[in-house]
Amino acid sequence: MLSVLELFRIGIGPSSSHTLGPIRIGKRFLEDLKAQRGLSGVAKVVVELQGSLALTGKGHATPKAVVLGLFGLDPETLDPDHADQVVAQVAVEKRVKLLGEHDIPFDPEQDIVFAYDVMPDLHPNGMKLTAFNASGAPVFEETYYSTGGGFIATAKQLSTPAPKDLIATGRKVPFAFASAAELLEHCARENKSIEDIVYANEDAMRPRAETDARLDRVAAVMNGCIERGLKREGVLPGVLKVNRRAPSIWRKLQDNPQTNEAERLFDWLNVYAMAVNEENAAGGQVVTAPTNGAAGILPAILKHYCLNGEDPTRDTRRFLLTAAGIGLLYNQRASISGAEMGCQGEVGVACSMAAAGLSAVWGGSPQQIANAAEIGMEHNLGLTCDPVGGLVQIPCIERNAMGSVKAINASRMALK
Repeated sequence: MLSVLELFRIGIGPSSSHTLGPIRIGKRFLEDLKAQRGLSGVAKVVVELQGSLALTGKGHATPKAVVLGLFGLDPETLDPDHADQVVAQVAVEKRVKLLGEHDIPFDPEQDIVFAYDVMPDLHPNGMKLTAFNASGAPVFEETYYSTGGGFIATAKQLSTPAPKDLIATGRKVPFAFASAAELLEHCARENKSIEDIVYANEDAMRPRAETDARLDRVAAVMNGCIERGLKREGVLPGVLKVNRRAPSIWRKLQDNPQTNEAERLFDWLNVYAMAVNEENAAGGQVVTAPTNGAAGILPAILKHYCLNGEDPTRDTRRFLLTAAGIGLLYNQRASISGAEMGCQGEVGVACSMAAAGLSAVWGGSPQQIANAAEIGMEHNLGLTCDPVGGLVQIPCIERNAMGSVKAINASRMALK
């Protein structure tokens, strides 16, 4: 069993697979290298981007991510403005300090190789790193894969067959489940909600107070991202020159607060989701939910239905725990990688998770929650990952708005 906290990763935009993953890969490569051989003998590092990381890496800020990872920065704690300064400095000085300790020459234009002709068999997002000594001989090499949502794996990990009994070999939790059917069986037998089952599993991994504190931080970062996105004007980075739209929509909503149109709900959900994904496109701080490309759907519903309710803390935790319980199934049984599954694996999964979480907040039974999740996914099947210009902007920003509205409808249909 994965933890729900592994599904909600705090980081920066624009892409969990092309930005967060490569940051973590760069850091992990150097940590492995340091542990086995040390850093002092390293004179050069070359990073080869393969598959989708090469084809759409420039638009997804992958070169920036590589530099941040080599510096050893943690995507959860780094400051986006400081990160931009680090990357700008490397571009000028052509040097990088590995893990912040060992300084070597590094020219991003030469030492980050876009291997457009290499299509990895194990996963579309491949990244090979090689360290050389002063004589030019390779001293350490490893290939990693960014598998979506900020998750990473080595070639060995991906090529090793999964054990036949996933539950028996995984983390020891009281209610392990590898399918929705097993999750519902736990709920029926124990007379517990999905939230209760997930909570019990998390309790086996850490004290309840730590889980709650982390969930509260996730919610705070989600809400903070919305608030920033509602206020920041301007043009998003990249050749498309897309204008931020959330601030102007937000002003119109504020100017007419008493409008009674039935469709007004769409406006609120749209503006919240767009605010998040415009922040993501600009490289701001977001939460993978379950990915950066689909980061706006859960926060939009969280903001509208949980944070403004009678008991925000209770509703927020219930929403996130239930949504993540569903998200774990997709991550463990299928994939949340857009390069591998299309946007069905990003916006589709987020819509499904959000529909489940909201159904729990609205008092749905475990079966109704599962039905809502199924409806949310069913009507995103086949959704492709097709970002114009390789940027997480068109259709990604609007797609999150559409996914938010669809999640509400899925929940209501299930509860009826």
